[in-house]
Amino acid sequence: MTSGSGFYARRLAQPGAVLAPMAGYSDAPMRQLAAEQGALWTVSEMISARGLVLGGESEKLTLGRPYPGETRRVVQLFGAEPDILAQAVTRAEAWFAPAALDLNMGCPVPKVRGRGGACLLQTPEVAYALVQAMRGATGLDVSAKIRLGWDTDRSVEIAQGLAAAGAALITVHGRTSAQRYAGEADWEAIARVAASVAVPVIGSGDVRSAEQARARLQAGVAAVMIGRGAVGNPWVFRALSTGDEAAPGVRERARTALRHARLHAAFYGPDRSGLPSMRPLRKVLPQYLPEQPELRDTLVQVNTVEDVERALAPFLAPEPWAGEHEEAVAASAM
Repeated sequence: MTSGSGFYARRLAQPGAVLAPMAGYSDAPMRQLAAEQGALWTVSEMISARGLVLGGESEKLTLGRPYPGETRRVVQLFGAEPDILAQAVTRAEAWFAPAALDLNMGCPVPKVRGRGGACLLQTPEVAYALVQAMRGATGLDVSAKIRLGWDTDRSVEIAQGLAAAGAALITVHGRTSAQRYAGEADWEAIARVAASVAVPVIGSGDVRSAEQARARLQAGVAAVMIGRGAVGNPWVFRALSTGDEAAPGVRERARTALRHARLHAAFYGPDRSGLPSMRPLRKVLPQYLPEQPELRDTLVQVNTVEDVERALAPFLAPEPWAGEHEEAVAASAM
């Protein structure tokens, strides 16, 4: 479902946080769980612009394909050629019905080197041309997600250039590309960016709880983006959107882990062996139940939804003291 320009402004009028784009994590099932818990919006795993335009991809591409009824999902593209980005925007809008489009300027992975991502921090004038090309191809909001710089902090300069090029919003991860994920995110640098541009700035880096997210708002950002802190923990978005600080119990965590597995099976369908594989979730499922480390060895070996259900079975049954209210809540969540 497309939303037209102004999507970011409308969503930022509400309290909450944003689900970060994470390769191998922020796929449709995870986005659905985050959205249900109140994420302001979610961002897809990054998609190659060249792949969309020249690589034979189709509307069936799982990186871009929405789950049924999905809204408030931003599609993130990476690339380094304005004409290709413009064509990719048109194709992504037609195929994937995004609410907005985002340019990846932060991925430090070597395999994208020279083809976009954090490399654009070395040639920001190219990035400005990319944003202009993207804006010319769509009526949707166009944003960019950056790091502080390639190996030194140039974030204010780059953010100002992106805003001048027409970016409706800028997300800043508080590390340089050279840092990858080492050290601590520099939120003072993020605050300088937020103070330097008129467009909203989203802060990203090392936010693992609602308490940390609220503290980071003091940097003057419009909202906080949460990545690794949301894996196995969609409830962080509920806390920030509604103020409901109630920590989920082990039963709710187990039921949500199982639901994640079922959503995964429904979205991806059978693999080459004819069964929906749970292999991609092996790194995710243990994070739903960190207080049950004895489950980890089992959950990192699951192959099917049935394997997941068997592993979680001891935690899925109602507590023996559960009253009628808890039973009603459990039934409604099925």
